[in-house]
Amino acid sequence: MSFFDHLEELRWHIIRSVIAIIVVSILGFVYTDWIVTNVIFGPTRPSFVTYQWLCKLSHAVGLGDKMCITPVAMNFQNTKMAGQITMQFKLALVIGIVGAFPYIAYEFWRFIRPALKDNEAKGSKGVIFWVSFQFLTGVLFSYLVVAPFMVNFLASYTVSELIRNDFFIDDYFGLMSQIILGMGALFELPVLVFFLTKFGLLTPKFMRTYRRHAIVILLVLAAIITPPDVLDQLLVFVPLYLLYEISIVISAKAYREREAKEKADEEWS
Repeated sequence: MSFFDHLEELRWHIIRSVIAIIVVSILGFVYTDWIVTNVIFGPTRPSFVTYQWLCKLSHAVGLGDKMCITPVAMNFQNTKMAGQITMQFKLALVIGIVGAFPYIAYEFWRFIRPALKDNEAKGSKGVIFWVSFQFLTGVLFSYLVVAPFMVNFLASYTVSELIRNDFFIDDYFGLMSQIILGMGALFELPVLVFFLTKFGLLTPKFMRTYRRHAIVILLVLAAIITPPDVLDQLLVFVPLYLLYEISIVISAKAYREREAKEKADEEWS
């Protein structure tokens, strides 16, 4: 295929992905009230699943109510004439991206699959599952673990009793979207490392050598995703660092397989 043929092919993959996002976004738009009440505002309510789990765990290990969390009462306000409908469209878009992500990954894979050799394609079986699994795991982790602690810390933080915390709904929704989509993307690290190693662009030795540099980068990313709060940054940094260590193991495995294949090809030739 020529360069322009590739562009045409890519255009149709993008169009189909956009259509999938729109279809899921329509569902998000229709059920906005339920999603806002039960999902977006979930971390602000005592019935949120994370608070229930922590309280049950606290009682199970004999700590009583020490791990039970009662979220801080929060007041939200809208100050723009078109603020709520704008937020509804933004919410629908985020729901569309998250919900359609497996199909988007499928379309992207269909585009790059013809460029791979048969052995590379065989070694990449299940890639759509793992890409989708990692992204959705990051989304769930950020929503169930990072968001509750972040929301409670920011809502309860005050420098004076004379200052009342009232929040703009745009700020709250923007922060939630930033954390959820950001963590979803960062959880793709093991998959990215696998392919970079397969293509000979990365080695486990390189990752081990520059581990300290990677730690600094991960700390910076954690600071960007979360507010300037050490606890929330650690909640993001720790799983990212564990993913980095897991990625080294994945890279080492992919590197051994690549070397074995190259050695076999040399012996065959």
